[in-house]
Amino acid sequence: MNQFRTHTCGELRRTDVDRQVRIAGWIHSVRDHGGVIFIDLRDHYGITQVVVDPEREFYQELDRWRVESVVSFGGTVVARSENTINPKLATGEIEVRAESMELLGPAEVLPFQIAKDDGAPEALRLKYRFLDLRREQLHRNIILRSEVISEIRRYMTALGFHEFQTPILTASSPEGARDYLVPSRLHPGKFYALPQAPQQFKQLLMVAGFDKYFQIAPCFRDEDARADRSPGEFYQMDMEMSFATQDEIFAVIEGLLAEVFTKFGTKRFAPPPFPRLPYREAMRRFGSDKPDLRNPLEMIDVTEHFRGSDFKAFASTVAQGGVVRAIRAPQVAGRPRKFFDDLIEFAKELGAKGMAYIIWTGEEVKSPIVKFLTPETVEALRVAGGIEPGDALFFLADQEKLVQKIGGGVIPELGRQLGLIDPNEFKFCWIVDFPMFELDEETGAVIFSHNPFSMPQGGMEALETQNPLEILAYQYDIVCNGIELSSGAIRNHRPEIMYKAFEIAGYRRETVDEKFGGMINAFKLGAPPHGGIAPGVDRMVMLLADEPNIREVIAFPFNQQAQDLMMNAPAEVTPRQLRELHLQVNLPRRERPEGETRG
Repeated sequence: MNQFRTHTCGELRRTDVDRQVRIAGWIHSVRDHGGVIFIDLRDHYGITQVVVDPEREFYQELDRWRVESVVSFGGTVVARSENTINPKLATGEIEVRAESMELLGPAEVLPFQIAKDDGAPEALRLKYRFLDLRREQLHRNIILRSEVISEIRRYMTALGFHEFQTPILTASSPEGARDYLVPSRLHPGKFYALPQAPQQFKQLLMVAGFDKYFQIAPCFRDEDARADRSPGEFYQMDMEMSFATQDEIFAVIEGLLAEVFTKFGTKRFAPPPFPRLPYREAMRRFGSDKPDLRNPLEMIDVTEHFRGSDFKAFASTVAQGGVVRAIRAPQVAGRPRKFFDDLIEFAKELGAKGMAYIIWTGEEVKSPIVKFLTPETVEALRVAGGIEPGDALFFLADQEKLVQKIGGGVIPELGRQLGLIDPNEFKFCWIVDFPMFELDEETGAVIFSHNPFSMPQGGMEALETQNPLEILAYQYDIVCNGIELSSGAIRNHRPEIMYKAFEIAGYRRETVDEKFGGMINAFKLGAPPHGGIAPGVDRMVMLLADEPNIREVIAFPFNQQAQDLMMNAPAEVTPRQLRELHLQVNLPRRERPEGETRG
């Protein structure tokens, strides 16, 4: 018999009545009912009510216990009376009459409550993360994460993918986000880097002939935190396939997401295939390459309606090559003026000079700008916007890129304010046909738009004959509810095409060989067509758990300043460690401790 327990705290049922048992766990709560003590004992599996009679010899010791102390009770399972059954607990039909007790791990005064949410600040929760993880919701999130990862492994293995581990210590990447660097003791002055992704290694596995790879891969990027991005490290379901088309990769990911979100999700979603939106269409309609398709609002091009109009602010913008976009706001005619003023201020915070609007009440048209427009123009705008009585149109006018940026912020904000976003639905979509190149806003030079290692659509012929700004890439993102789950691409595996693509972006052949020699040399020795993608595990679980912050689905996350408050990382190291690594610390002047001089 186990020394501490015969059953877990989530195991006992009415069929166990009269059984002698021993259970162990944390004291979740204590209630005194006229001398009889009722204790909710909690472990990983659930909660069982324990009853302690005042006549028991260990009864007096209860005064010295605090909640969250770890205790083992021996006793008899008894049925609860009908009026005391707790239907919220799996063990709610029984309780354990305690006959013996052993205190296994006493608890001191807690920094915050476990049994209820007492509004503890996040910094305190992260400092005592091991306590925070005892809370039911967070505990459940971490278990969900484990189960999702297990399901991913099962699904991918069943499809014939093999899981391989790629290096954690590797070379610094000249492209992408900022690396975490690791100094080498054996090679003074040189550094490893923690991988931002296993990108080059998984492609080399395809060159090596392994055909189908996946990995629950840790990735490290020195980035700022966001609600849907953890600073420091994150995990992704990294995969790569040889001799695969874009459609075949989509089929694998769509099947995986449908399996996982059906098994673990509680929200409805349309089964695959998921809709596909070309990048330029997504930007034109939603101002975002990760649109939330639950939101019915989008931008409508009304540029021509203002060309040469008497509304000079818009007419001059159009004359200078700008655009005018309209966003329909349904049934807002009865809203107070403050609603419209606040939304205009919101647009200004995003960079707009202003935002005009027209309201169709049903009896009249109301707007500060309508006096500058002909009745024919107002009617044309009503038709273009699909306006019903009570609706309004908001207008943004500027250069197209800025209008897209502002509209990409206004659309979700307006959708939230009007309650148009269904919280009980997942909506997936693919963003496809990303441009291969774009113009650098500062220099006007042609540069890579997104992933420089994507295969250009049309291959070498496109690179040699088309305007670079018109060339599309076999690159794609999978998006759910406005959150980008992953980017992927069909890879450029042909050295001559890669050299040409980099030449267009301003890289000499020698520079490509220097920076990407390992990859391009491998391609020269026989590389199959291949492609892949890497959905973020953290973001998938965040959606499934319906959590707004990604830190709520990570067991031990950094805070927003990329600090581990529990383990006190990052931290200073000893002079001896620095000497072994041949390093000196040269702090910025404002961070140098008082009295310290630069050595």
